[in-house]
Amino acid sequence: MTADDWAATALTALAEGGTRAVAVEPLAARLGATKGSFYWHFRSRDELLAAALDRWERVETEEVIRTVEAEPDPLARLRALLLLVLGATTERSGNAVELGLQGDAGHPLVAPVLERVSRRRLAYLSTLFTRLGFPAAEAERRSLLAYTAYLGHAQLAHATPALAPRGETLQAYADEVIRTLVDRGGEDDGPAE
Repeated sequence: MTADDWAATALTALAEGGTRAVAVEPLAARLGATKGSFYWHFRSRDELLAAALDRWERVETEEVIRTVEAEPDPLARLRALLLLVLGATTERSGNAVELGLQGDAGHPLVAPVLERVSRRRLAYLSTLFTRLGFPAAEAERRSLLAYTAYLGHAQLAHATPALAPRGETLQAYADEVIRTLVDRGGEDDGPAE
């Protein structure tokens, strides 16, 4: 077992039961490993939790941003980002981890990571809106609207998955969200259908 195997398994546990589910013995059993393997890589449960949080931040924020940055057009990049993260709310465990962490937002290891991730995501969104021609203050306001739309969608997909749009419906929903977010008061500047 590698330290990353332990961190990935800890993330699965986080998705299932929050920080309290990150316990050495159940994780060792899940991995088919010994507690000795855990102590080879980590000095404490908190160190494992920190590694899991670092992995979550890297995969669910930095890698997502890197993926959508390949798109040169800012509007197409915003659409790709929205489709990726909204689709992830129904298709991957990142959503469950995110919601598990939101529930443990007061935890001393979780709080700074959630704040850092939220700030990074909002800053990236603000950059996208600035590249779309919005002044800085308006770009920040729209980035907050986009981010809260994502968090609300994640909660909807978690609590009532049958109500969350999927497939072509998700694409149409994402386009409508983008049209709303980039509306300049009557101009037709939404994404092409």
